Amino acid sequence: MSDHRESWSARSGFILAAIGSAVGLGNIWRFPYVAYENGGGAFLVPYLIAIFAAGLPLLFLDYAVGHKYRKAPPIAYKKLMNSEALGWWQVMVTLVIGIYYASVLSWAGSYMFYSVGQRWGSNTEDFFFKTYLANGEGLAFGFVPTLFFGLVIVWAVVMFILYGGVRRGVELANKIFMPLLVILFSILVIQALRLPGATEGLNAFFTPNWEAMANYKVWLAAFGHIFFSLSVGFGIMLTYASYLNKKANMTGSGVVVALANSSFEILAGIGVFAALGFMAQSSGVPVKDVVSGGIGLAFIAFPKIISSMGSGGDLFGFLFFASLVVAGITSMVSILQVPIAAFQDKFGWSKNKAVTIIGGVSAVISTILFSTHSAITFVDIIDYFANNIGIVGGGLLSIILVSWFRRPLMAQLQAHVNQYSSIKLGVGWNFLLTVITPISLLIALLLTIKAIITDGYGGYPASTLWLIGGGVVAFFALGAIILSLMKDTTSKEN
Repeated sequence: MSDHRESWSARSGFILAAIGSAVGLGNIWRFPYVAYENGGGAFLVPYLIAIFAAGLPLLFLDYAVGHKYRKAPPIAYKKLMNSEALGWWQVMVTLVIGIYYASVLSWAGSYMFYSVGQRWGSNTEDFFFKTYLANGEGLAFGFVPTLFFGLVIVWAVVMFILYGGVRRGVELANKIFMPLLVILFSILVIQALRLPGATEGLNAFFTPNWEAMANYKVWLAAFGHIFFSLSVGFGIMLTYASYLNKKANMTGSGVVVALANSSFEILAGIGVFAALGFMAQSSGVPVKDVVSGGIGLAFIAFPKIISSMGSGGDLFGFLFFASLVVAGITSMVSILQVPIAAFQDKFGWSKNKAVTIIGGVSAVISTILFSTHSAITFVDIIDYFANNIGIVGGGLLSIILVSWFRRPLMAQLQAHVNQYSSIKLGVGWNFLLTVITPISLLIALLLTIKAIITDGYGGYPASTLWLIGGGVVAFFALGAIILSLMKDTTSKEN
């Protein structure tokens, strides 16, 4: 295998790419809803604590492992503590996330154009589920052409960027898309703040409900959101750090990434809730009655808001969904870069071969599964299991193996990061990674598993839930075991 490894052109390229990964679809429509559901302004307190108590410590761990061993998760963890299977678990998680993430991204792309003329009509819920998704009862595998063509376009754009490699693809895409996202979303927020009733929405977002802070679920939601939002614990930041030059300031970069990500989330909350305040005033109902979670907020509530604006809503809608698309593309590229780098490291594949095989197979599976009448069922269940078991489980295991069972490694990684970093890691980092972060993740994981077993999820039949969700977790485990047992290929391919 060749020792040559791609690299960022400069530290700024890495920071932009890391921010591009962290700022994704979830920042725009997931964060505002999670904040509101967990006490509004009161949620911001545990959220900010979670950034510094868990998000940054795990981010620095990912940076340290990736940068020290200059490999994707499998080989990096193999070199660190002979735990290649852990790395492959994280790779399997990113593969699955990439496959369904493309689907939501294609929906946002379609809605950019549906915004022009507000083609969803008066009943946005029926349009989304029945007309656009053509959602069927149970597991229905009939072909939906509009979903298929949207997915083909998304995969074509993402593959084009990935073929460009780290500098000419990933880095260049982020240099174009991230400033574009800031411009688009800033216009959107300014427009939202000018709407009548915006103040009512902002009050719902920022007014603290201090009683909510006594509920452990609010804290779990805050810690859980930070892990997903910062792209930590499932190989992305570890892989990105492996492309940094050897004298990189990792902690300084990490703080910039975390603050940029959180700033954008709060900006998204302002924009979304200002718009919801307008809708609440227009319809004469409280803000809580116009908010729906997750996918519903983006594809049902927002079209209603846009329709309430009359013809002026066309531009507002186009900007909102364009922001989702731009944010989603940079995140999806970062997600797929993990398995691409992992297979290059393990089998000596060239970049183009890795992109063709990994991207091509993922695209085929994605278009087959998510061009059906059950697209949203697959997205919902796979997303829940991949995030709450796949990411949390992989992140938890990586922390426990290092901080509990390989204590000397903590000192080595700390020394490696501190060599060139502006912010030095010390006792605080060790304490957080040894106690606070693993305990919070372990509680979150156990409560999630308990909830699935006792209450199910989303009202789905147990057979459907375990077939799809259980199948995804089995894929993580089997993929990790099989790939870790395969021999490395050292021959260089062109």
